[in-house]
Amino acid sequence: MAGVSPITVSRVLNRPEMVAPGTLDHVQRVIDRTGYVPNLLAGGLASRKTRFVAAIVPAISSQVFSETIQAMTDRLWESGYQLLLGTSGYSAPREESLLTAILSRRPDGIFLTGISHSVESRRRLAAAKIPVVEVWDLTPTPIDMLVGFSHVKVGEAVAEYLAGRGRSVFGIVSADDARAGVRREGFLSALRGKGMTDMLSVEVPAPSNFRLGREGLARLLELGPLPRAVFCSSDTLAHGVLMEAQARGLSIPKDLAIVGFGDLDFAAHAFPPLSTVRIDRAAIGRLAAEALLGRFEGKPVDRIVDIGFEIMQRGTT
Repeated sequence: MAGVSPITVSRVLNRPEMVAPGTLDHVQRVIDRTGYVPNLLAGGLASRKTRFVAAIVPAISSQVFSETIQAMTDRLWESGYQLLLGTSGYSAPREESLLTAILSRRPDGIFLTGISHSVESRRRLAAAKIPVVEVWDLTPTPIDMLVGFSHVKVGEAVAEYLAGRGRSVFGIVSADDARAGVRREGFLSALRGKGMTDMLSVEVPAPSNFRLGREGLARLLELGPLPRAVFCSSDTLAHGVLMEAQARGLSIPKDLAIVGFGDLDFAAHAFPPLSTVRIDRAAIGRLAAEALLGRFEGKPVDRIVDIGFEIMQRGTT
């Protein structure tokens, strides 16, 4: 329809800088008029590149992952790559099923949340021989590359912080996913190391939400004496704990100190402002994208990047 050769159309689509401006405009108008979309699967067979990266996150309803995915999407877009997103629902079997579907489409790279994967998933990823970046956790033995932080150290740091403020009788309201569990154990273990035994713990289903936070504090209060400090595995849970405490007439932080996790956008604007653990979520996404892009281009990349964390001291402590 454009009256040019197939190689010219190919150059318009893939190497437009090689085509004369007039020819480029003419062919592009024909492409627009016909609604033609290149077959990337066929192109991938020739170039061995699909120009897409697959990402698996536990849930899109969790705000804590959205900024990471957005930053990664933006960085990949700058280099001509698209992101295909799947959700595992905090389930290893579901992640395994997703990986099977993803690998059948031969992405150029894979982004995984966490470091806990089934033996079968690890076997398939090793056999695929494509770049993999794991995020949101830390281990000396990643599948390939890793951008994250230590959940154990988060729990320990919060315990040190609250104990250092003279609190006794501690509570924790935690989602039942693996990474929240590691933070919980780090928190409780650090308190035990200080000889503190007055600790109450409640688990709620993942993904966590405001309602579960309110219910979590109610359950804590049924277990024993009023805790003087509560650590929550997410800011949404902490917000629910805060509201439930205020509804019961408790003074925050005099009667009860509260620490969340994630530093979501509402945390600094709650009443009182929520103390929490800040993770640079955008940096995780950006650095994960950079790691994959570096591997695509054959450049040396850091295999493990620890971005650390920061305790944000605010009104609830």
